[in-house]
Amino acid sequence: MSDALLAITLVWGFIFLYAIMASMDFGAGFWAMTYIKKEETNATKIANSYLSPTWEVTNTFVVGLVIAIYSLFPGAVFPIGVALIVPASLILVLLCIRSAFLVFSHSVDKYEKALTYISGLTGVIIPGLLISVLPITHLGFVEGVRGNEELNLSKLFTSPNEYAFVGFGIMSTLFLSSLLLSDYSKQADEMKAYKIYRRDAMITGPLMLVMALLVMLTLRNEANWIYQGMMKNSALLFVSLIFFIISGIALYLPYFSKQEVKGMPRLAVIAIIIQYLIGSYVYGIAHLPYIIYPNVTILSGFTDPTSFRAVFATYIVGFAILVPGFYYFWSIFMKDQRRKFKRRQMSN
Repeated sequence: MSDALLAITLVWGFIFLYAIMASMDFGAGFWAMTYIKKEETNATKIANSYLSPTWEVTNTFVVGLVIAIYSLFPGAVFPIGVALIVPASLILVLLCIRSAFLVFSHSVDKYEKALTYISGLTGVIIPGLLISVLPITHLGFVEGVRGNEELNLSKLFTSPNEYAFVGFGIMSTLFLSSLLLSDYSKQADEMKAYKIYRRDAMITGPLMLVMALLVMLTLRNEANWIYQGMMKNSALLFVSLIFFIISGIALYLPYFSKQEVKGMPRLAVIAIIIQYLIGSYVYGIAHLPYIIYPNVTILSGFTDPTSFRAVFATYIVGFAILVPGFYYFWSIFMKDQRRKFKRRQMSN
């Protein structure tokens, strides 16, 4: 494997981890807003208890991603900035608003309801904006010579593939988060909330699959080069579909606990993460050698080999420290949040 390929694999790893964690985080905000008036189900309380401090951990991946791109692909920084200028500007504004309400809601009770609505609205807008960057990179919307690139907004806003990706990002967010919250509700013994989130997963899952098919259809018409590349790994796409089916079946598997409630949401979450991992791998391989089609490749934007080795070694050490730390935090946080939620329910 070449140095440039190792570097882009590292960057793609950051993107994948952030996509999964952010989808669960943003989606929880949307579900909290959706069920804010159904207090008897505790669905909103379940979602709100998940929201913080996971947002702090999630956003650290954004920092790592930016540093990785700047240090490993300095020659691609300007065209990437052009591709990101519209969605990233909007995302930063929305993240600032969302973060402010997350902070204030813990010190001033009157902000809690406002937080729920802000998190809910941004929870569907931000994922759509985030994934909208991908069509920009493979449809050739960044035009111009080196150092003078511009984003063709008229093509961007009239592209069916762009809107298919946005729809896919939103439905993926809702699907992943509903699966996680169903598992979270199960652990908290909140059966009413569990039934609601399990139902939501059963609705949003097929819708997500429909949007994925629309993505493929629009890719074939607008970016046939990447569609053909993905079809070369059609066997992996079929395996990805199998894991989606496994996730769906898991929601119908045997009863758990003493109550007659079907489903194994933990298995469904694991299967879906594997599905997304396979799907993102197929897309990423098909995207090569381009970072931004058709002008910027991984070789043209790559740093010098000496700098790469130093940076890559640093990232390996960082991953060796951070990944176990994040896993430990995640397990402790989930258990602690469930205990806090149960204590609040007992006190009420």
